[in-house]
Amino acid sequence: MQATIGTGATGWEADDRNRSIGELAEEFGLTHRTIRHYEDEGLLSPTRDGQTRVYSHRDRARLVLICRGKRLGFSLAEIKEFLNLYDTGDAQIEQMRYAQSLARQRIEALERQLQDVQQTLKELRHFDIQISEHLRRNGTTETQPMEEKLS
Repeated sequence: MQATIGTGATGWEADDRNRSIGELAEEFGLTHRTIRHYEDEGLLSPTRDGQTRVYSHRDRARLVLICRGKRLGFSLAEIKEFLNLYDTGDAQIEQMRYAQSLARQRIEALERQLQDVQQTLKELRHFDIQISEHLRRNGTTETQPMEEKLS
């Protein structure tokens, strides 16, 4: 779950300026509510300037990792554990081990899901062939697509 070097919401920017919640929301395509939720969950720790949240470069970097983790199907609890390992100061060895373990578990789950989907598709295709053959044997053609019937 490391961010790649670059600019924008997929990587690191060279500047370390602070950002408002609106700037982060726009950059990452998130709502203010989502960013506040991540704060409530302890994933982000903005400072305050009066009532205004001020997000540091560190918060932005964590948001890159949060978004990547969500995109890869990890729970917020798993992402939080991963992010908390940054603070252990062990050259990120434990963080990388944890991330690797999560990634391997996710790969296994997705491979099982893929097999299930492939089996379902195989069964549906066979079912479709059986229906087509039955219709032909009874002197009729295949049915219209559902969209055409509903029009």
